[in-house]
Amino acid sequence: MTDRTFAHDAELPRVPLPTLEDSCSRFLAWSAPLLTPDEYAETERAVADLLRADGPARILHADLERFDRSGVDSWLDEFWPSRYLGRRDRIALNANFFFLFRDDTALARSTSADQAERAAAVVTAAVNYKLLLDDEAVPPVVQRGRPLSMAQNRFLFSETRIPGVGQDTVRAPYSAAQPGPSPARHIAVFFRGNIFRLDVIGPDGVPHAHGDLVDGLRAVLKAAAVRAPADTSVGHLTTLARADWAPLRPELIADPANRATLDVLETALFAVCLEDFAPVDTLHACDQLLHGDSANRWFDKSVSFIVFADGTAGINVEHCGLDGTTILSFVDTLLRAPVAEHETRLGATAQGLPAHAPLEFALDDSLRARIAAAGADFAQYAADNATTAVSFDDFGTDRAKALGISPDAFAQLCYQLAHQRSKGLIGATYESIATRQYRGGRTEAMRVVTPEILEFVAAMEDPAADRATRRAAAQAAAAAHVARAQQCQRGEAPEQHLWELQWIQRRRGAELGATEPMPFYDSPGWQIARDDYLSTSSAPSVNIQYFGFGCTSAKCIGVAYVLLPDRWNLYLATPAPVADRMHEFAAHLRTAVAEMSELLATT
Repeated sequence: MTDRTFAHDAELPRVPLPTLEDSCSRFLAWSAPLLTPDEYAETERAVADLLRADGPARILHADLERFDRSGVDSWLDEFWPSRYLGRRDRIALNANFFFLFRDDTALARSTSADQAERAAAVVTAAVNYKLLLDDEAVPPVVQRGRPLSMAQNRFLFSETRIPGVGQDTVRAPYSAAQPGPSPARHIAVFFRGNIFRLDVIGPDGVPHAHGDLVDGLRAVLKAAAVRAPADTSVGHLTTLARADWAPLRPELIADPANRATLDVLETALFAVCLEDFAPVDTLHACDQLLHGDSANRWFDKSVSFIVFADGTAGINVEHCGLDGTTILSFVDTLLRAPVAEHETRLGATAQGLPAHAPLEFALDDSLRARIAAAGADFAQYAADNATTAVSFDDFGTDRAKALGISPDAFAQLCYQLAHQRSKGLIGATYESIATRQYRGGRTEAMRVVTPEILEFVAAMEDPAADRATRRAAAQAAAAAHVARAQQCQRGEAPEQHLWELQWIQRRRGAELGATEPMPFYDSPGWQIARDDYLSTSSAPSVNIQYFGFGCTSAKCIGVAYVLLPDRWNLYLATPAPVADRMHEFAAHLRTAVAEMSELLATT
């Protein structure tokens, strides 16, 4: 019998809590390649201050040790809400991420490209997954013989982020407020700025057949044919900075009817956003999945499926409770089986047209004005985001392995070489490392730039360096990259530990008597090593064309990549004022891949 979904979660090893000395030592080593001698010396002094026996960091670390012993899953259990829910800027485009589905998956091939048919197939598959999850019948993910944490699956359905003044909260099942799975039987459907409730599970608890859902979606398309006025599409508000959205929500729900409407929207299993156009190309599809028309989105929903007029489909994900690896497992399960197979497993039956109704808000002139302003502001913000897609149809993990190099190391070496050639420097680079092998594990922050990376780039840029020198430098840099990734997977990375000490001081420093400022957090090392020039993350799935997210700063290039055995697709994003550098990076990346392939090839 297959293990139950959460069978292994309580038995998984816990993320080890490093000592303060170890994290400080590692941080100095990790930041050193990016610092001048003077900057390093200043950072070294700041680290020494952090390690003072009578300093606040000792008190804060002792409190973290206490928390780690208090029965929690992980010492990071307070870190994640602070990191994700504590951000006060907008999450739309800045934090949410997307996947563009392939159009030749088993699910896609089992329907026509008709929008309602394709969307209904995705809904059928997702409801099947939801009911399997309710019964804990989704098999645990196993990687290299080790089960991974399945805890994030609890945030897939009926989860909505709620804006808060100081920090957001989450409305979700499997919580103290709502123990167990979501009892909801409906989804939220968006079309032309209108929002509808659509029941996907019948009154007696039996899921609707695919044909019923096709009819229901067509009924919504017909009923919502007239585009909603821009100042009535409340989804625009979810694009605001969280600090701006938070005070508006109480105004919105002061009207009992609005509170009831918002309740239906927030408890919906997920959102389906139907577009009235077909993307002109792949990049256009990716951009629309990342941001789109905010009248037709609710960026606070954990999961929003987006289906275009030609059947092209993808997903936009709110990041606070869900990481890419969980979404990949979810999406793979949906896309790798035809709709009839999902229907059979689901026990779906034809019940006629599903119940559906518009979700409308009563809005005064003040709210309407702010809704319209939010929509216009976000449209401009999205327009100020430059993107491009890069595809290698002749390179993938198989080729990298044949060259005797780790595929991810190959990718990161190419990124650094391309960045040097496009911007004239090596800058701080973030890579997300999955750590779901731990109880409640999510990700670790890897800092890519090592001394070996610098030596590799220098060798590649040195006209006097011969092939053997460059090849040896590439191999050394790849080995260092793999070693650092393994260090992250062992829970030995310094950044999140040191960052959590800063969060603890903010949360309860006064209570602990640890309010003294810590110069470390203003040191060149902390500031420079975390000021990303490249923010990178990978999502390997044969069912995905592209993966993407926004950049993290005014100079950053977001690099989301799908690296598979036979191909390598990247989606790049950066602020429009520095778009030229992004396009230069993309061009140099092509050259770097060719050079590296030739360099490592056996002669």
